[in-house]
Amino acid sequence: MAAGGRTAGGTLLIGAVLGVVMVAVVFGGEAAVSTDAFCTSCHSMTYPAAELKKSSHYGALGANPGCKDCHIPQGFENFHLALYTHAVDGARELYLEFAEDYSTLEKFNERRLIMAHDARMNLKKWDSVTCRECHKDPQPPGGDAKAAHKKMETEGATCIDCHQNLVHKSVAETDLNASRTQKKLVLKEVKADEESSDSE
Repeated sequence: MAAGGRTAGGTLLIGAVLGVVMVAVVFGGEAAVSTDAFCTSCHSMTYPAAELKKSSHYGALGANPGCKDCHIPQGFENFHLALYTHAVDGARELYLEFAEDYSTLEKFNERRLIMAHDARMNLKKWDSVTCRECHKDPQPPGGDAKAAHKKMETEGATCIDCHQNLVHKSVAETDLNASRTQKKLVLKEVKADEESSDSE
């Protein structure tokens, strides 16, 4: 009986140690693949990384966000989203890195809208959790902005529905609700007053 107890205790101890090692590997691996150095190890990601450093989101707010701060949900409560994003989106992007030609910025720009839309759909799916990490209590100025922010309560809108071209080179905005419903990229309709101001 004593020998059996020691065997069970030894097995339990080995299991506990392996469990701790596995958790450390998963958390450590997740941290390692969330660094800017890892993200920009693919040549194509050096283009958006350079754009980030020229954007209003870099430096002026007293913080210098990296790739993960916007594109990977942070915190223990969002760890499952971070793992999923790296496993699924990361595998897809790695495949596209070899399947597509991103050797020049011009070639990268040919797929920029698609990549921007994919990132926007992630933010929509996450209720813009990465935006909310920094913008905890937004106070929009003016009546129009306040009304737009009310849509977060009344229409299920989230930050990315309205704020789409803040960091990287601007591309056409996409209608995320319609894209979700139709399961394809749907561009936002351009209002007549926007078209007339663009043409001036």
